[in-house]
Formats: sequence, structure tokens, C-alpha cells
Amino acid sequence: MVSLLGVTLLALTLSAPAMAFFPIGGGVSTHVSITGTALLQKITETCKAVAEAAGHEFKPTGSSPGELVQACLGPTAPGDVSGAKFQSALQEIYTQNGLVDRDFVNSAPHHFNSEAFLEGRGLITEGMVAIKANIGKENFKAARETLGRVLHTLQVRQENKTKKKKHKRDNIAVRSGDHDFLRMMGIARSSVVCFVIDTTGSMSDDIEEARSVVYDLIDSKKGTQDEPSEYILVPFNDPDFGPMIRTTDPNKMKTEISKLRAQGGGDTPEMCLSGLQLALTGAPSSSNIYVFTDAIAKDIALKDTIVALMRSTKSVVSFFMTATGSRKRRSLAAASFEDYKDLALASGGQAIRVSKSELPQATDIVLDTSTSALVTVLQRARIAGGQETFPYLLDQSLKNITIYITGTSLTFTLTNPAGATQSNSETSGKLGTIQTVGNLWRIRLNADTQSGTWKIEIKSSQPYTLKVTGQSTITFVYDFVEKFTGPHSGYAVLSGRPQEGQPATLMLSVIGRKGPSSITVEEAGLITLSSSEAVTNGAMTDMGNGDFLVTVDAVPEGEFVLFLKGTDKLSNTKFQRQSTTQMSVSKVIIQAAVDSSAEPGEAFKLPFSIMSMGAGGKYTINARNDRDFPMTYPNSLSLSTGQYVNSTLTITPSSATESGTDVTLTIEAKSESGVDSNYAVLRLSVITKITDFIPPKCEMSVLADNCPKDVLQCGPFRWELSANLTDGNGSGIKSVSLNQGNGTFTHTTLDASVVNAYYNASCCSQIVEIVAVDEVGNVGTCYHSIIRSAGFPATTLSMPVWLCFLVSVFVVRF
Repeated sequence: MVSLLGVTLLALTLSAPAMAFFPIGGGVSTHVSITGTALLQKITETCKAVAEAAGHEFKPTGSSPGELVQACLGPTAPGDVSGAKFQSALQEIYTQNGLVDRDFVNSAPHHFNSEAFLEGRGLITEGMVAIKANIGKENFKAARETLGRVLHTLQVRQENKTKKKKHKRDNIAVRSGDHDFLRMMGIARSSVVCFVIDTTGSMSDDIEEARSVVYDLIDSKKGTQDEPSEYILVPFNDPDFGPMIRTTDPNKMKTEISKLRAQGGGDTPEMCLSGLQLALTGAPSSSNIYVFTDAIAKDIALKDTIVALMRSTKSVVSFFMTATGSRKRRSLAAASFEDYKDLALASGGQAIRVSKSELPQATDIVLDTSTSALVTVLQRARIAGGQETFPYLLDQSLKNITIYITGTSLTFTLTNPAGATQSNSETSGKLGTIQTVGNLWRIRLNADTQSGTWKIEIKSSQPYTLKVTGQSTITFVYDFVEKFTGPHSGYAVLSGRPQEGQPATLMLSVIGRKGPSSITVEEAGLITLSSSEAVTNGAMTDMGNGDFLVTVDAVPEGEFVLFLKGTDKLSNTKFQRQSTTQMSVSKVIIQAAVDSSAEPGEAFKLPFSIMSMGAGGKYTINARNDRDFPMTYPNSLSLSTGQYVNSTLTITPSSATESGTDVTLTIEAKSESGVDSNYAVLRLSVITKITDFIPPKCEMSVLADNCPKDVLQCGPFRWELSANLTDGNGSGIKSVSLNQGNGTFTHTTLDASVVNAYYNASCCSQIVEIVAVDEVGNVGTCYHSIIRSAGFPATTLSMPVWLCFLVSVFVVRF
């Protein structure tokens, strides 16, 4: 039995010229196109298996990511589903694949140069161990990143001849189960929803309302495409926060949140940002995070780290802040609430300030935003009062359009494309329904909303924010990137802020309702959200398949977001979309890369480099990790303009750390004046050293003599197979399952030294494959076919992953 992970990784190394990712102009094979083609094939196979097991046909209506996801999840759940998370997951793998050409350009093992064959093999073996362990802990982002790097090393030595192999589905899918494999690849209905809840003594009413919201969310969205793919709960108090509880089971989430009790506290400030940090690093990217508290943040020193994590993950954070009595007078000082407003705005969320009695009316926003295919049409913020009119485009694909305004002492008038108007005083008018609670205005437009240009005029004497959202499968994913040179030049995703004084470059993937051909992209650029609004259009290079390279020569000052305009060809209506996460520029550059895992109890050294393109001088260095592992690094560095300074961070995971745990590191550099800063966000996996690379073995006995040679006469006859599965001196068998076959399958208890498996089927079902996975993720199979073929009996073969790889490379090279 050839290990399935080895076969799959080999299948992903279809030969092509070794070129970097994201080439401009197209027409050639690249690491990305090679990886993408093979990954999509694997995902399609897995989706087909899942669909058939659920009893429905896997039949995508087209080739777009959304249509593939819709077909994979099944046709019975009502509602639209977005392909954005699937696209983002693929991009994460592609990105790490390409970064090997930048970060390890001179590393012989990464490129199998200078006869560094054994070292290269070691990188692949270590990577596969990390992938298995990460999936076991549901650290899917870490698994994707490692997979991208491993695939690059596998592909780089291939030549221009295509090696086609028959192969079975990805060992990764077998190790994790088909459903977790699809989750790793971003194939899920709605986004993940995460609740970060203050559990101090004054929070009884708030906890009860949060519990009610979770129950309503689960019950109202069950069985629809809006049903969350995962639930996360992070409690916090003082001085404690966590643990993070995560589950895909809605009933378990109900149980966990029902256990929350308000207790302790009393000194007002709480560990709010520590709880939020845990949520941002533990939840997948683009999650919706809702924070419930009635106190200021005691750990406000984490604010810059939280901003860095929000920008890195693109998760949206909304705050629900309440208070009563004396606690209100202490905790709702303007400066403290401003911190929450800053964080909410930076992520594209809301900062809602209400009394405890008003909280139930404010939580409708949770049901609004925890939906599939949620897009932002417009987002603005104004730091001073005044009168302004904001135009925005609504296209025919949009549903459930909602407008949010946070602020006090304001009025507004809404105008549709036909000229009909509705003011803020009309709670139920011809254009929509208006709800007011605390500092939040929520306007839900009527279902018969017209497509075209709408306007909202706002008059205010105080700061306010405006956001327009809806549901649509027309969306985009993006990253800021920088070009790198070398033998295989390309574009690498920025971990921190773009460089000030330089053009900003973005990699943009636009998703239409029926694939890239169903939309036309006409305009993309950057726009500031502040009162000094500035718009900068970008120059677009069409890279094919919905991907665009966007270059903005002059980046706006202040905080900005990406905007996109185009035409939906299916409805012939103009559309407008906007990113939610704010970004700004910096003159500081931080470079760091993780390419190996750490071991529990062992010091891990991470080199990093910092340069300032502005004024030199002393820069404060601050690093944090979400596991509270001890770290050492320089507190400051002296920089000269235009020159990198190299340094090292050392982190030591505790000896009790479970294998597969991932650690999120943030490294920040700030000028002595505090005017300029930048950050890098990295993930490090902690993996217990594994010496067991041998998969479980299978010995079979088959009784199939009664099966006729003529398959047309198979109906009345049956055959059977019995198998002894062993793991020798390995880690022990963890699971046994039927991967192919339509017969009856049973097996004995897994804790025995020999696991007996039995299979009985009609002679019409002629192939069986039984899969055994050991405790460290090695996969073995029992495969048998009763198909009579000329002199080639069905056999099994055991071969370690690394030997399978060695054989394949030997064949390619010689």
C-alpha cells in the first residue's frame, strides 16, 4: 500500500517549469497553477464522495468557487453560499508556495540544489508530520501554510515532462475525515461566529442576552446556508481569560454558553483584549467576533497587537458595551469607549453602546452579520460633525440590504434611484424599516429594493460611522503584496503595512455568480474613511481567471480600504464592493519567516530583520505570543535609513504543549517618537518529534470463488474479505474505516494488538479499500479487487511516504 499522502503530494508535483507564483501575462505553468490544478482535482473528488454519502448528486452548475462550494455542501439548504473562503484558503497555500522563492532563495534543501537531497527530504517529512498534527488540532490555517511550502519543495525539481499517476484521495482527507479536510480548504456555509464574553459579577443580564442570541442564531439558521460552520466561545474576567471553546456542534455550543456564570470582578477594568487576542488567533480568518462587556480594558497595552491581528486575519469585531449605576460612571469614560470604537472601525465592525435594558434590541446585528455571502457595499467614518451625502450602488444580486449608523445627535435622509425619500423620523417607510437603540441606527431596506445609485444624506454634530451591507455571491478577496527578485521572481503577501512613499500593489481575486466570465471589473483602488476622504484609482493588470494585479501609485494618507466597481453580466447592473479591514502605510519594514516547527520544551530561534526607509534612530521592539510562552528578544534596535538590522527572537514552548498546537507571534517595531510603526504576524507549529513513519500493515484473506467471470451474472452471488490490521511497534491504530466498497463492514476493538476487519459484498461490487490510521497520522490500506484481469492479480504494497517520494524523484531524474 503506497501511503496516500505520498501519492497525493506526488500528484501535486505534475511537472512544469520551476517558476515563481503570480506571473504577469499568463501562458506558462507555475507552482501556483500546478498546485491549483491538483488541489481542485482532490477537492472535487472529496466533494463528490461527501455528496454521494449524503445521498445527493454532486453536480456543480458552473466552474466558479461559489458553484463548487454550493454543489459540495448540497442542494437542500436554502440560501446563497459564497466561494470567498474557499478562494482565500487556496490563496494561502499558493502564497506559502511562492514565498519559498523569496525567503529561502539560497537554501539548497528547499530547492534540492547542491545535492542537498537528504536535507530536502527531511523538510518534506517534517512538513507532513506538522500537517497531520495541525489538522488533528483543527489548526487548519497552519496546515495550509505548511502544505504550500512542502508542495514547493516537491515541485521544484520536476522537469518539463508530465508524470501522470493513478492516485487515491489525499491522505490529509483520510487523516482528518472528509468534512474536516473540506473545512481546511474553506468549504463551509457561513463564516465562523465567535463570542468573547465578560463574566464578571455585573454581567448577569448581558450573559443572559448573549445566551439568548446564540440560541436564536442556532435555531433560526439551522439547515440553511447561513448556518455557521463553527462556533467559538471565549470568556474573560480578571485576571483570567479563556479557555477558548470551539465546536461545529450547535447543541454543544448551547451547552457551553449555558454554563457561563457572572462572578468576581469589581475593580472595573477587565482582561477584554486578552480574550479578544485569543479569539483572533484561534478563529479562522474572516470570522465574525462579538464582544460583550460593561467595562474598560485593563490590558489596553495589547491594542496595537489587536490591530495587527485584525489586519492580518481580516476578521470583523463588534463590541456591545453596557453598564449601569456606579460601574457605568467609572467604566464609560469617553476615552475608554473610544478604544473600542477604534478597534471596531479598524476591523469594519460596530461599537454599540447601550444600557443593559436596551441590549436585546441591539443584538439583531449578530443575526444580520452572521450570514453566508455577506458583503460590504460602503463604509465611512467621520471624526467631526457636518452635513454630507454618500452615494452607493446597489446591484440586482444583493439581498437583505442593511444600513448601520453609529453616532449621536444626527439626522439622515435616504433616497432611492427613483427619487423617493425616507427620513430618520419615519420608522416604517416606503424604503425600509428603521430601528434605533443606544448609539446605533439600523435600517433594513424593503425586499423590492431597486438597483442603481442610492444616496444617504447625514447631518451630525458628532463623530459617526456609516456602513452598508448585503448578501451576494459577487465578492472579492485580496492581499497587499510586494515584488521580489531573484532566480524566480514574483509577488509575496505583506505581513504588515505597505511601505510609505512607494506604490502599493494588491493581488485581487474577483468572484462572480457564475465564474469570472460573468462579471466585468472596471475600477479598483483605495479610499480613505476619514473626513478628508481621498480616492486613488489603481492600474489593473488582468492575470486571467478573475485575478488582477492592482497598482496604486499614490497611497492615500490615513486609514484606507479597497474599493471595487464593475458590472454583473447576468443582470446587466453595476456593482460596488468594499473591503472592511482598514490599512495604513509605514516607513518601517519587518521581515521574518517560519519554515520549521518547534518542539515542546525546546528553544526555537526565529531570525528577523528590520529597516526604516524614513528617519533612523532607536526603535522599540515588542513581541507577543498568544500562548504566553517565554520569549527573549532585544527591547530596542538602532536603525540607519535604508539598512536592515538583523536580530533574533527566541521562544520556548512549555514541555507540556500538545503536538499540533500553533502559536501566533506578533513582532512590532515603533519609532522613538511613536509616530511610525509596523508589525509582522507569524504562525509557529509546536510538534512532538515523531519517529514512527511506518503505516499500519494489512494481511488479507479473500473468499470470492463463487463470483462469476461474467459480471452481468453477479446479482445472486456474494464475496467476503477478512483482514488483520497491525501497527507493529508503532503508535497504535487510531481509526479503521471503509473508503471504497458498497458492502457490509465491521471491525473489532481498536485497542487490541491486532484489529480484525470484515467485509461482505455482492459480487457486483468488485473493489474494497479499508483505511487504517495510526495515532501519529500514518495511513495504511487494505485494497482488493475481484476484477479478473489477464495475469495481474490484486495485490497490496506497504511503502513509507519518504521511500515513495525517493522512488518518484529517482524516476523523474533518471
